[in-house]
Amino acid sequence: MTALGGQHQDHEDRDQHQASDGQRVRKLLQSDGNGTGRHRCGKDTPVAETLSLPGFVDAHSHGFQRALRGRTGGGDFWAWRELMLAEAERQTPESVRRGYVDVYRELRAAGYTAVGEFHYLGFDEALAAVEAAAEARVRIVLLLAAYARGGLPRFRQDSVADYLRQLEALRDRGISVGLAPHSVRACPADWLEEIGRYAQVEKLPVHVHADEQPREIEECLAEHGLRPIELLERTGCLGERTTVVHATHADDSELDLLVGAGARICACPTTEANLGDGFLPVDRVCTRGIGICIGSDSNVRIDPLEELRELEGVARRQTGRRNVISTETLLCFGADEGAGSLGLEQWDDVEVDLSHPSLRGVEDAFEALVSGCGADVFA
Repeated sequence: MTALGGQHQDHEDRDQHQASDGQRVRKLLQSDGNGTGRHRCGKDTPVAETLSLPGFVDAHSHGFQRALRGRTGGGDFWAWRELMLAEAERQTPESVRRGYVDVYRELRAAGYTAVGEFHYLGFDEALAAVEAAAEARVRIVLLLAAYARGGLPRFRQDSVADYLRQLEALRDRGISVGLAPHSVRACPADWLEEIGRYAQVEKLPVHVHADEQPREIEECLAEHGLRPIELLERTGCLGERTTVVHATHADDSELDLLVGAGARICACPTTEANLGDGFLPVDRVCTRGIGICIGSDSNVRIDPLEELRELEGVARRQTGRRNVISTETLLCFGADEGAGSLGLEQWDDVEVDLSHPSLRGVEDAFEALVSGCGADVFA
């Protein structure tokens, strides 16, 4: 189980969530005491001095969407989606291989050392994404999207059995994978049921978009009489290996279902802001002890520290208080929770340049890293 469960009312209690799949950040900070993080950032810090941290984990990426950065036209999510579909239609294995190397190098330079690529462009393009990650020295988990309806023809499989055959073909090549029913819009209930059964038997991660947009919720209610997370629970797709991407408009009953299942939420704050999705109910999520990981998603910005600051910033605006989520917990969200979401037990460290101007003279490198630095502090 990844969530503590129950209603935690005070700041200290609700800040105690830990990822059962890895506690590297907490172990590092708790063993630090009065050591490296607090006393190695003086004005005379040697230029070469660095601090090792567990690398950040990007639990939700669509690499090809990086090509849409800077498109600041009007409209809503659905208007942007038309641009995204047009970009997806242009992709080939060659363009994915070339473009994703650049994206993954950006991820690596920004402090991410592992990525969950939520992929719906086709099988050969999936292999190209894996090759790109290897070249960029980023550990990848290929989250192969199941798509029964909607989107583009290239996204869709003929049946859920066909989808699982594709997933098995990736596994046969030694590729780390997760199941990714794209959404309750794209997958009917019988697909979700079969995917949930397979994931349970094979002990694989399940990632799914849910509650990102009000229209999605309205359509799910009209078809099933259930909200998206309720449908995931009803079909057996909600468990301790499940990560719900966004959950922006999840209500309290859905959040309680996540607690009961031990599921996580993947928040993608820079993308959610760019698309006008809304705000994750961060304080209500943390109060329940639900694990949060982060994703670069559309890759409009690639900076894990910015994603974490946005999470804390949203929580401050929602509560009218400062320091709603501790630095320790934010760093766990950025690393351990992402690794747990992808089923990773090992992923690379990242080096922080303590001589960087953003860190010179600070009393606590960890606090300063999260609250006041950009990704250029990583060596």
